[in-house]
Amino acid sequence: MECKETMREVSGDLWEYLGKGVVAITTNGYVTRDGRAVLGHGVARQAGERFPHLASELGEAIRTGENHVHPLSNGLVSFPVEDSPWSLPDLQLIGRSARELRELADRRQWPLVVVPRPGCGGGGLSWRDVKPLLAGYFDGRFHVITAGPGERT
Repeated sequence: MECKETMREVSGDLWEYLGKGVVAITTNGYVTRDGRAVLGHGVARQAGERFPHLASELGEAIRTGENHVHPLSNGLVSFPVEDSPWSLPDLQLIGRSARELRELADRRQWPLVVVPRPGCGGGGLSWRDVKPLLAGYFDGRFHVITAGPGERT
């Protein structure tokens, strides 16, 4: 059955959704020599502080499955927005990640997936440019949350 509802835009604390739905964390594809993903800033950094094993877990997922959407422990899923911590968010990568996340949510039958506005915080992208990429894939199960005043509209 196809869900016709469109993604929802919400505001609040992303971490309040832990345990209520799957929480996406925006990531990059860089892995250090010791096998850890770099969780440099924003939501990824917050996740790394909450879950100390996350850098190793995501590093292994990237090492074996490249820079793609990966289900992680603790109700998290990666959402790649850039290739490295030093590169800028890539709209093409964000679009691919949206498609992959939708496909994973369909396969796993996730009823709720919460995603921060990818690339719009520290990455500096405009929500005007990112929103259409997500809207093409995200249905009513997806809540895109505004993380804070640093985001560009």
